[in-house]
Amino acid sequence: MTLQQLEYIMAVYRHKHFAKAAEACNVTQPTLSSMIQKLEEELGVKIFDRKRQPILPTPIGQHIIDQGWEILQHAKQLKSSVDEEKHSLSGTFRVGILPTIAPYLIPRFFPQLMQRYPELDIRIREMQTHEIKKALEQGDIDVGILAELEGMGEFETIHLFYEQFFGYVAKNNPLYINKVIHTADLKGEYLWMLDEGHCFRDQLVKFCQLKEAKQSQKAYSLGSIETFMRIVENGKGITFIPELAIFQLADSQKELVRPFAIPIPTRDIVIINNKNFVRHTIRQLLIDSIQKAVPADMLKLKQIQQRV
Repeated sequence: MTLQQLEYIMAVYRHKHFAKAAEACNVTQPTLSSMIQKLEEELGVKIFDRKRQPILPTPIGQHIIDQGWEILQHAKQLKSSVDEEKHSLSGTFRVGILPTIAPYLIPRFFPQLMQRYPELDIRIREMQTHEIKKALEQGDIDVGILAELEGMGEFETIHLFYEQFFGYVAKNNPLYINKVIHTADLKGEYLWMLDEGHCFRDQLVKFCQLKEAKQSQKAYSLGSIETFMRIVENGKGITFIPELAIFQLADSQKELVRPFAIPIPTRDIVIINNKNFVRHTIRQLLIDSIQKAVPADMLKLKQIQQRV
């Protein structure tokens, strides 16, 4: 039995498909299947029921998977502890980050970090909040970068910066003439908002006391901040953008930006990890790089801001 065989078993268990598992492990399907079959022969049991689609473990296979996951976590912890003792920057470090943060934050620090520390192997994946939590629990990522919410008590949380929400208003919208946006003004508007499950949307809905944005949700499901910005630029409705997005706008686009009236809705961007996390050297390097890359006035909460 090898750690590699256990990794292959976990991949099949998660993807419920041999070909997808092989692709995730960056090996051919015959190689992955052969390694799992050798382990089954060694143990004298069938780990997966190959007659079922999607692929599912047998009862004894589920027991092996549960034990195997613990073994892999202990092995990873051992390797990480050794690397940390040496203050090593080697090894893969996986980061999950919200899609409403990544496009505006990553370009500000990541290219410079890679250039300064070429030995670093940081892998970044855009994930929603619930996906980040699950990935941390399963050991698929080392840290997550997201907006702080309730229900994160099982993780260690470190503050990175505060980020205001802004309105993005079409020129033909009645609110375009306003210098600031009052939440009471948002009723009945075409509000282009992300679907439920995005904390960016959930925080705004709660702050603005919006029950739902019926018209815009009927017109366009899913979507992204960038897509909704293009719709607004072409003359329809209102959307909301995070503060870092403003730094990427052209002057003509900045004319559509409107701040909220006081108190200004603000999200707390944090980095989280499991409480048994040991790779503090790389995490601190990541924290320092991010905090140096954002404007200094975003590091502390102002009296006119309200965390949401």
